[in-house]
Amino acid sequence: MEEKLISIYSSLDLEIADSIINAAIKIRAANGILPQAIAVLDSGGQLVAFKRENGCGIMRFDIALGKAWAALGMGMHTRQIRDRLANRPVFLNALGGAAGGRFIPVPGGVLILNQQRIAIGAVGISGDTSDKDEYCAIEAIKLSTLLAEPAEPSPDWNSSQL
Repeated sequence: MEEKLISIYSSLDLEIADSIINAAIKIRAANGILPQAIAVLDSGGQLVAFKRENGCGIMRFDIALGKAWAALGMGMHTRQIRDRLANRPVFLNALGGAAGGRFIPVPGGVLILNQQRIAIGAVGISGDTSDKDEYCAIEAIKLSTLLAEPAEPSPDWNSSQL
C-alpha cells in the first residue's frame, strides 16, 4: 500500500492573501487614506504577500510586518495589545526585545480567522494613522471568505489624524 505525503506549507493561500491586499488598497483609495504598505503573514509568521504603494516611507514595510507579527505573537489584534499593555511599559519593551524588533503594538495588526475562528494569519498595514490602517485591514478581510479579529474598527477611526 502506497502512502500519500500531505504537506501543508502555509495556513493561508497566496490568492487569498493577495486579494486581501488588493481590497485594502481599494478601500484606502475610496476613503482618501494615505498610501500603504500591507503585509500578510500565515499562522507561522511567514510572509505570504506584501505590497507597498508609491508614496510610502521606507520604514512602512517594517512597521506593517511588526504589526502583523505582534498580532500573531500575542494571539490578539494590536489595538487590544496596545490597550492591555498601556500601563505595563517594562513588559511591552521586553516583548519588543523578544520579537527581535518585530513588535509594533498599535492598531493595524489584525488577525485573519477561518470559519472555526482559528487564527490562520494576520494582516499588518502601515501608511496613515493606526486606526485608519486597522480599518482598511478589517474591511479587506471581511471582503474575503474569512473573518477579522477585531470584527469592527474603532468607532472613530475616520477622525484620527497624523
